[in-house]
Amino acid sequence: MATYMDMDTLKFLLYEVFEADKLTELERFADYDKASMDLMLDAVKTSSDKVFFPAFKEMDEQAAHYKDGKVIVHPVVGEMMKLAGENGWIGATFSYDDGGMQLPHIIFNAASHIIECANNSITGYMGLTGGAANLIVSFASQELKDKIVPHMIAGKWAGTMCLTEPQAGSSLSDITTSATRNEDGTFNIKGQKIFISGGDHEYCENFVHLVIARIEGAPPGTKGISLFVVPKMREDASGKLESNDVITAGDFQKMGQRGYCTTHLSFGEKEDCKAWLVGDENMGLRYMFKMMNSARIDVGLTAASTATAAYYASLQYAKERPQGRRILKGGAKNVSDQQTFIINHPDVRRMLMLQKSVVEGSLSLLLEATRYADLSEAGDESKREYYHDLLELLTPIAKTYPSEMGRISISNGLQILGGYGFCTDFPLEQYYRDIRIMALYEGTTGIQSMDLLGRKLMMKNGAAMQHLMKEVGFTIKEAMENEDLKPYAEQLSAKMQEAQEVIMHLLQFAMKGEHERFISDATMFMEYLSTMVIAWQWLKMANAAKMALLTGNQEYDTDFYQSKIHTMRFYFKYELPKTLGLKETLIHPETLTLVESDNSVFA
Repeated sequence: MATYMDMDTLKFLLYEVFEADKLTELERFADYDKASMDLMLDAVKTSSDKVFFPAFKEMDEQAAHYKDGKVIVHPVVGEMMKLAGENGWIGATFSYDDGGMQLPHIIFNAASHIIECANNSITGYMGLTGGAANLIVSFASQELKDKIVPHMIAGKWAGTMCLTEPQAGSSLSDITTSATRNEDGTFNIKGQKIFISGGDHEYCENFVHLVIARIEGAPPGTKGISLFVVPKMREDASGKLESNDVITAGDFQKMGQRGYCTTHLSFGEKEDCKAWLVGDENMGLRYMFKMMNSARIDVGLTAASTATAAYYASLQYAKERPQGRRILKGGAKNVSDQQTFIINHPDVRRMLMLQKSVVEGSLSLLLEATRYADLSEAGDESKREYYHDLLELLTPIAKTYPSEMGRISISNGLQILGGYGFCTDFPLEQYYRDIRIMALYEGTTGIQSMDLLGRKLMMKNGAAMQHLMKEVGFTIKEAMENEDLKPYAEQLSAKMQEAQEVIMHLLQFAMKGEHERFISDATMFMEYLSTMVIAWQWLKMANAAKMALLTGNQEYDTDFYQSKIHTMRFYFKYELPKTLGLKETLIHPETLTLVESDNSVFA
């Protein structure tokens, strides 16, 4: 079995960096301990080895497709939904009252990471079902919850989120799907939705679509959007399932993640598509953001996991591929010597270190974000808002950095394999195709960047950013107490001070009402701040590794801990300095991308 992830690194992050086992001191998670958490993670690894990883290449070769009015997917999707239902994975983080396991989010996402490293096309089916069920639990009537959620948690019914329309794209203000009232309190839905992940297949009895639509007479724009439960099949008077006038019009054929179906759905072609309102009218987008924000973390995790699997494939190849000879002192090479393995060439080592720094830094950030989710939900009530605000700020970064830098990481892996990386004999080309969608899912990089700069940075008068500076400060203070780590702590401290200067420079445009100017370089700002946030995560990991070495309280061997410190040093040398150029761009007085008069600049 090929290596596609490292359990030691995962557990180091969970228990030594984030102390996930201490969450069991909270009432919500009191039924768990470290042993039970490990038991679940190890069981998931076993399933991933035996079921999910062996199907990874097959799912690409036997892509999901539309035939005779149905979407055909690989049989492992059925195995996934069956295992997920039997083991309680779909509702794992739900409360006991809602049929869940009250598992900490950080442990659930650690388990998801294992599966996604093994097969990045598989968890979306389960994840979207859980996300849809969670939204129903949070906002729908008790009648709807009782009728729908148990089937979803059991893996018998799947769930989706239906936002995008052909004419609107990401502009949800422009959706035209309509909802017409019925006398019995239900609504009739009419419209089309595209790019619906996991929207149809033969391995679930029913699909519960969460559809945003506009009720007749609703206000224009996003203020007039409502949320509806629209099942593919509805129950008749006897309780049997019958068609609900939801038609699968096709499945999009994609560049990557070909095993994960992406459907085009049509609602109400026969004027008989029944829907049930979730919560209050015209509050749909607010409700949907609960699922969307969770989905953004999921996308970031899938990107990090895909890049992780690519890193281990690259590392294995570099250890086994002999080519060339090492350059000796004076620049001479002895051509009569045996070829050396390419892992001994400095540039190959640089590319491997870049991969390692990106994938482990990304995973650390994602686990940090999900720890904040746990603390905002079940922690000290006086600090729940604090952690919620931190989670809000980090969400667009946790989605974007792994998606964008994960792609660059895999590209470096392709470079390591050379011509073989471009061939289907090795998995790098598939990983490269698969990860490209991650920067598009749940809002493109541009949308995430505008969210970070235009919304999250400014919410509550900048409180979330102040909280982040405080958290980074804790890590810097700890590192300053160790002579080996002090130079890196000082470097990060200086960078964070620079970040405050850049933010103040940009905010002046917002305060003057020049909002287009304010967000015009939002994507540059995303890269700028993300690079520092990952540096914070690496300094945090180095603190934990150094503590283990100094105290002798080592769960793993010395080389393991030294590798974390070495990778931190690499990141601070090769990646963190890139913020200098980004800062220069962000404070530059010229505005070269704003519309002045016409588009002649593109002539």
